[in-house]
Amino acid sequence: MVEKVGECVTCKKIIYCTDGFLNGVVKNSEVYCFTCAEKSDQNRHCSSY
Repeated sequence: MVEKVGECVTCKKIIYCTDGFLNGVVKNSEVYCFTCAEKSDQNRHCSSY
């Protein structure tokens, strides 16, 4: 079963839940696609140096 959950806060890509698994990441009650979540994590790690 595939259900629409929402859209990525950053790029507006539609995020789905597929067979009970979220195809995205929730951070601070906001939904991000995997690509934008990964970019966000990389930027956060780089800025801490």
